[in-house]
Amino acid sequence: MGVYQELVEQGESGSERLVRVEQCAERAIVTLDEPDRLNALSARMVIQVKQTVAELVSDPAIRTVVLTGAGEGFSAGGDLRMMRLAKDRLGEPEGATDVWRWIRYEFGGVVRLIARSDTAFVAALNGPAAGVGLAWALACDVVVASEKAVLVPAFGRLGLLPEVGTSWALTRRLGYQGAFAFFVGGRHLEAGEARDAGLVQEVVPHDELLAAADRWCDSIAALPAHSLAMAKPLLRAAADASWETALATEEFAEPNCFTTGAFQDAVRGMLEGHS
Repeated sequence: MGVYQELVEQGESGSERLVRVEQCAERAIVTLDEPDRLNALSARMVIQVKQTVAELVSDPAIRTVVLTGAGEGFSAGGDLRMMRLAKDRLGEPEGATDVWRWIRYEFGGVVRLIARSDTAFVAALNGPAAGVGLAWALACDVVVASEKAVLVPAFGRLGLLPEVGTSWALTRRLGYQGAFAFFVGGRHLEAGEARDAGLVQEVVPHDELLAAADRWCDSIAALPAHSLAMAKPLLRAAADASWETALATEEFAEPNCFTTGAFQDAVRGMLEGHS
């Protein structure tokens, strides 16, 4: 049995739930729930997160998902025991390509679900976020941080690279030199520094974190459903597009919005208010 299949079987074994889900109307809170290990991303945790996120984004009634951690940390990143298994099995016939499957389909599977869905994701950082945990947070559409949150560039000191979309997120928000300095410097970014650098949108007192995340959900819920579904892929695509391509994409997309009842009602209300 290869490393990938072994990790999948580990992840699917046992009945202990490491992910807690709370739903209320059109929103859900997903909590990484192994606080005594700082929510390290074991095989079981990763499989459960992926299954949970897949179920939520396939539900058209769910418009927003808050991703947070239990206890003192958001996530310590990849489980070192899982990494050791991968290291010990690299001599097998498929070598590193078997580890690649886990990174792509499981770690990366979560960020692809977040980025490609019409659902808005709000990361609520309650403490340190490292490695793949940090990557998952940066893949979200909004990042809100407690004053106790810390962004931890753990990959460099482990001899690894920015992973699972982190290189994309960092270079677009920090520029090449800023991202390089974050990687090689290895210095933890406190919540306020992360906000000033554009990696976090809001910093709040620790006991107000979920309330702040909920306010973002309120703002999103106030939008017509089609606005979120169309704006999210548009804005994500624009990060890689030339100015001309972004402009043309907007021009093709916007007329569709003119046909919606929400837009027509808004215009009618504005006109009536000025009559």
